[in-house]
Amino acid sequence: MSDALDKAEAAAREAAVNTAAVQIALAAVELAKAAQQQPAPQACQHQHQPGRSAGEWLAIGGAVCVGSIGLAFASIALAIAACCATGCLLILRHLWNDLRKGR
Repeated sequence: MSDALDKAEAAAREAAVNTAAVQIALAAVELAKAAQQQPAPQACQHQHQPGRSAGEWLAIGGAVCVGSIGLAFASIALAIAACCATGCLLILRHLWNDLRKGR
């Protein structure tokens, strides 16, 4: 009878191991099903600003170019004015020195 009892215990242990393996397999299947059935991500609730069109970018680029050319002309005009002012001051200084000396 001891032999039959040992066989029954071995069968019970094997069934317990098989049951645990089956439970793990079933849990893996359920997890895979749950992963496939996840809901789609919800759309965000805030308002998106539309991007700029190509025409807007061309207008911005044109405005930058025109502004740059205007700044270049203003710099040239300022340089010319500085040269003219320096020339006038030198001429007036020379005249003032001549008038003081009495020539």
